[in-house]
Order: sequence, then structure tokens, then C-alpha cells
Amino acid sequence: AALRADGVSAAVVNVGIGGERTDQALRRLTKDVLAQKPSVVTIMYGTNDSYVDQGKNASRITGEEYRANLARLVDELRAAGITPVLMTEPRWGRNAKPNGVGEHPNVRLEQYVAACRAVAAEKRTPLVDHYQHWTNAEAKGTDIGSWTTDQCHPNPEGHRVLAELMLPVVRRALPIAR
Repeated sequence: AALRADGVSAAVVNVGIGGERTDQALRRLTKDVLAQKPSVVTIMYGTNDSYVDQGKNASRITGEEYRANLARLVDELRAAGITPVLMTEPRWGRNAKPNGVGEHPNVRLEQYVAACRAVAAEKRTPLVDHYQHWTNAEAKGTDIGSWTTDQCHPNPEGHRVLAELMLPVVRRALPIAR
């Protein structure tokens, strides 16, 4: 809606799948993303990759695998003539339940956020840093948990915050904005 309000006739297609990790995204990239021939693709993974489930002692995907998967997503999109935009995940709210090793989930997520930032820098890929924005908001007194349904998944207000941060980066990435 914000793009249309700016006079940009862009179709936005959400092919994200809740609970998905980067390895799963790679398996369906050709069929679900490349086949649609988009000009820009936003990529936001990390929460599910980094999470430690109850009864486990390691993240679902190692940090090295996550980083390699993000780099491969960027490379495959570019090879298809598509502009990738990497995005860090928003941080978990202060009252999130501990993960399987008793940590606040942000402890692990921060390592994956750092990897996402590094891939963006190495690949010279536009980055939307949701994690930093939510961190800054929390530091200024916002209960970012109120932007979620469960201290993790954004509610309508959280989605508004995400969209506002994405908009200028996506505008710049669109072919007509170049």
C-alpha cells in the first residue's frame, strides 16, 4: 500500500513460511521464488535457525551453516537477475521464555544477526536492520513485546514497524528507483 501511495505499481507476494530455516528456504527457492521472476526479494531468517529447542543443546542450524545459506540465497538470486535485500530478524521481547539451554533467545539470535550483517557487507547487499531498530526502541523504553503476539511473532503493530523500516530500502532496490 505504501509503494502504491508513492506511485510505484509493484506487486508484493509473500512466499514466506512460518517456522522455516535457511536450509529449507534454499530447497524451495527455485520453485517458489525464482519461478515468479521477481525484481527484488527480501530475505529474513535467523530466529528459527538460531533457536535451541527444549531438550536440545544446540541451535537448529549452526551459525556457519546459517551464514553459508544466506550467502547462497544472495548468490542464487543475483544469478537469476534478482536484487536481494537481507533483513535481520526483530529481537525477542524482554519477557520471552528461555530456550532449551535456559538462555534468553536473543543470546543466540544476536550471533546470527551479526552473521546476517556480515553477509550483507561482504556481498554488498542492502540490509534492513530490524534487530537494531527494535533494540533501540527497547533501550528508549518501548516494550517491544507489545509489538508481538508472544514476545517473538509480530502483531499488526509489529508488522507496521517492520514495513516502515523496509520501505525506503525496498524503494531504492526497485529497478525503477535506480
